[in-house]
Amino acid sequence: MRQLPAGGQARLCEKGQDGGACGGRCRDPGGACPGGEKARQKGGQDHQNYQDCKNYQGHSGQENHPEKGGGSMNHVTVIGAGLAGSECAWQLAQRGIPVTLREMKPEKMTPAHQTADFAELCCSNSLRAAGLENAVGLLKEELRQLGSLIVRCADETAVPAGGALAVDRHGFSRLVTERVKSHPLITVIPGEVTDLPEGEVVVASGPLTSDALADRLLSMLGSEDSALHFFDAAAPLVSFDSVDMDSGFFASRYDKGTPDYINCPMEKEEYLAFWRELTHAQEAEVHGFEDRNVFEGCMPVEVMARRGEDTLRYGPLKPRGLKDPRTGREPYAVVQLRKDNADGTIYNLVGFQTHLRFPEQKRVFSMIPALHDAKFLRYGVMHRNTYLDSPRLLDRYYRLKAQPRISFAGQMTGVEGYVESCASGFLVGVETARRLLGQAPMDFPRETAIGALGLYVSNESVTQFQPMNINFGIMPPLDHRVKGKRNKNAELSQRSLAIIQQVKQEVLNYEDHH
Repeated sequence: MRQLPAGGQARLCEKGQDGGACGGRCRDPGGACPGGEKARQKGGQDHQNYQDCKNYQGHSGQENHPEKGGGSMNHVTVIGAGLAGSECAWQLAQRGIPVTLREMKPEKMTPAHQTADFAELCCSNSLRAAGLENAVGLLKEELRQLGSLIVRCADETAVPAGGALAVDRHGFSRLVTERVKSHPLITVIPGEVTDLPEGEVVVASGPLTSDALADRLLSMLGSEDSALHFFDAAAPLVSFDSVDMDSGFFASRYDKGTPDYINCPMEKEEYLAFWRELTHAQEAEVHGFEDRNVFEGCMPVEVMARRGEDTLRYGPLKPRGLKDPRTGREPYAVVQLRKDNADGTIYNLVGFQTHLRFPEQKRVFSMIPALHDAKFLRYGVMHRNTYLDSPRLLDRYYRLKAQPRISFAGQMTGVEGYVESCASGFLVGVETARRLLGQAPMDFPRETAIGALGLYVSNESVTQFQPMNINFGIMPPLDHRVKGKRNKNAELSQRSLAIIQQVKQEVLNYEDHH
């Protein structure tokens, strides 16, 4: 492959505009492009007069440089240079797709932003567990094997942290920024984006999307309450196989409809002990960038409990119409669990939106008899978070069903966590590039963590959609019994990685453009 001279590296658009010529300079100043001679005479600088390059026709042009294989001159605008946006831009560019990467930093910052670097992390161990007995460890390994920029940079800046992948977070962000900015097919344009440009667009602006862009998206998607959520009010999720069904029972209130809820009964002494601990449990800190009025529309269960001893019993824990088949009478209080996915492997605690610290959630909620050994797949969270009602809006490729030229990536899609955001950006980058290049989609299956996330986010059977971490509950179970949870999870990981090995050559079958 021809090596581009230093001047061929990506640099900020000098005009500071979006689209048009700013998104496209000569991508091969050292190659066969007629304008390349002018670029060489300028020491490899980007074309200042884009008409010099007869093969360049802007991001909507029809021709590519001869040495890039000809065909359509595809171009993608990626909005947001967090983990998802950086990963997406990288995967597109590596496959020969020119990218304009829009990032509002450093021109506009939020209290969550500390530096002008891309892919900022909030703490040094944000990439969580590394072992394959953990779903997030599997997700990282899949991304690692398939050429993820984010995981590679994390590995290169890792610090000792036991069983977790921890990084020097400032070094990590600097490295991601350097790699992205040095890619010859990525043009970085700073400044806030308030509207979507024409052509292929990936919105990866994160949970702190600026008000102007959020308003534009809301206008585009429609004003329905389900289209765009501005606050994350999620209850905890538990795995079905960790619920003690010797204590819990399936039933619907007054036996109406089908018995879809798991009911977790509590006697008076159990309820009072639970209520006392809940009212005194430690809440999570409310950061400055979060809206302190978030609780007005969705009251946390601990706030409700502090209003009185019986408030919960007349609210989410009311026992009316629910007879315990073991006693033949209504319990003193009942916690209901509602199925969260079509497979019935995940259940959420109904009415348990909470602002408690995660260790406190596990301690207090495990006092519910049927949940004494519950495995929490996701803890409840209440903070400012812009995310889509993705099952109604997106397909498995994170594309907007109504306008397939627009894709979303990162936490805005409802994937929760940095690694999950990276995975969504990876999938969008790979599948968008393949579509623009006329190649068949990879269609990562649900047996892989990457595929399971995309298929969960786009699963129309998920009626009460809330942000989700990767977990084994959204992947198909094994076809045989395995003793021990760690052993079972390890086999699920091995099954996934065997599939990754089968598709790896196809995913990585591209000419490295960096």
